[in-house]
Amino acid sequence: MNNIDVFIVDDSAVVRQVLTEVLNSCAGIRVIGSAADPIFAQKKMASQWPDVIVLDIEMPRMDGITFMRKLMAEHPTPVVICSTLTERGATTTMQAMSAGAVDIITKPKTGLKGFLQESRTQLMDAIKGAAAARPRVAVKATAPAQHTPHTPVPAPLHETTDRVIALGTSTGGTQALEHVLTALPMGCPGIVVVQHMPAQFTRAFAERLDGLCKVRVKEAEAGDRVVPGQVLIAPGGLHMTLVRSGAQYRVEVKDGPLVSRHRPSVDVLFRSVAHAAGKNALGVIMTGMGDDGARGLLEMYQAGALTLGQDEASCVVYGMPKEAMRMGAVMHQLPLQDIAAAICRPQSYV
Repeated sequence: MNNIDVFIVDDSAVVRQVLTEVLNSCAGIRVIGSAADPIFAQKKMASQWPDVIVLDIEMPRMDGITFMRKLMAEHPTPVVICSTLTERGATTTMQAMSAGAVDIITKPKTGLKGFLQESRTQLMDAIKGAAAARPRVAVKATAPAQHTPHTPVPAPLHETTDRVIALGTSTGGTQALEHVLTALPMGCPGIVVVQHMPAQFTRAFAERLDGLCKVRVKEAEAGDRVVPGQVLIAPGGLHMTLVRSGAQYRVEVKDGPLVSRHRPSVDVLFRSVAHAAGKNALGVIMTGMGDDGARGLLEMYQAGALTLGQDEASCVVYGMPKEAMRMGAVMHQLPLQDIAAAICRPQSYV
């Protein structure tokens, strides 16, 4: 098996040194070079192009987002972002993910060396997932759809959300979710989402989508109602579950151990949806590495829910949907461009 060749672009000499040491200690991964900014990187990579690029955002001479756009236009290559956690940085990182990056590694402002050494498994998984990805640039939304301020959805107690849509995704999911959610009308059923993403990034991700979509998109908070026209995204670092109270669906957000190596976990969400909503639910498992969500989707299927999987051709990484298919959890496979229609008109796929 050939090594995965990695190139590191970061203006910090310490980050470059530590990342090189950590990644070279991982079986099947080899760092073939590094550079302090994208200008130097392009010159160095010309002689030997990497399989994966680890990229910082804020760098001299050319920022990471500009480099990403140039890279995807000229030489599409899987990119893993390694960025400092700040509010501004989180928003910037979401822009880079939209431009085609496939994963995020967060780095703190202090204790950096120790953090990178302790995050060896996370780094290794991110690199291997990126190497398996097919990088693609998301189609730009023509314009944020005549976006009007969201107003609370009326919720009399005698009403209930008859249908709940549960989406689970990982590597490549930020772009896939943008594609699906921007195509939904305001009256679509309530949606709950787990996207594998570190803490403090999900809020910026939700806010960005909220500015692009007709539906309201927000980072979930404990007790949030699941109502038509609203999408709740599980906060990074916390599990999200669906509960039913009388005629209403709500979400719970809580800490807990990793499940299927993740927190939030798609399995945790899907299992709760199977229990709380049963046949009134639709489960969709999308692009991502690993098998998180496959068992949970099977439980949804066994509870009478309609279950869909993104097809291999449109996935950045055909991992999670493949495992769900293997387990017999997926009733129908659909290309990415058909998933929004399935959410609105599930009867077409029964």
